[in-house]
Amino acid sequence: MALSIKDISKSFTSNQSSERFLSLDNVSLEIKDQEFVSLLGPSGCGKSTLLKIISGLLKPDTGGVWLDGEKLVRPGRSRGMVFQEYALFPWMTVEKNISVGLELVHTDKKEMGEKVRWAIDLVGLTGFEKSYPHQLSGGMKQRVAIARVLVMDSKVLLMDEPFGALDAFTRMNLQDDLIELWQKHRFTTVFVTHDVEEAIYLSDRIVVMTSSPGKIKTIVDVKMSRPRIRTSDEFSMIRNHVLEQYGYVDQRSIEYSI
Repeated sequence: MALSIKDISKSFTSNQSSERFLSLDNVSLEIKDQEFVSLLGPSGCGKSTLLKIISGLLKPDTGGVWLDGEKLVRPGRSRGMVFQEYALFPWMTVEKNISVGLELVHTDKKEMGEKVRWAIDLVGLTGFEKSYPHQLSGGMKQRVAIARVLVMDSKVLLMDEPFGALDAFTRMNLQDDLIELWQKHRFTTVFVTHDVEEAIYLSDRIVVMTSSPGKIKTIVDVKMSRPRIRTSDEFSMIRNHVLEQYGYVDQRSIEYSI
């Protein structure tokens, strides 16, 4: 297993009172090396909190996370995080934004240049190296954010609703781009989303979470070959099965056998 998540619980203090509320309740999950796993659930179910615990940005109240047998206690290069908000520096060009992490770890200039050029070509931003964030579309900004993680050679890619703010067509294009990147480089990926179809289109497995406090309700294996067709009967059956976990039942659907 690449990632081992054991007995994770996490609570927070409410802004309105001194009472604490439980965000995650005893979550355990094993994720294989090179696997693409989505955490799916409604807003407030703790899926982003779990992702931040994996990244080391948050500490759990109980339990822990292990990567290849080593317990993770702080952020590190082994895990790269892509946020929904892009988090780009507006005064930096595309290539400078991508190289930020490499500069922080004092990477040799020649190696850094090669890595940045490789990443820019990989995410389809050749020709935009000297552009600033305000000159880019939302989809292009997210490509920069992804490239910034890829140059760090992270073993695990963590993505927190990275396409949530984009229009439907840009979102689908970036989903295709992400799967193409994943198939080429096979980095272990944990992807947070509340979009059922996005989870099915991208994932090897979907971890379906309950409403707050977040627990794992079920795990759905997506056994479809890639590239996946969103309008296929098999896709629809899996979608209906996932929706049934939340009480949405389409009487016309064919039962999906896991």
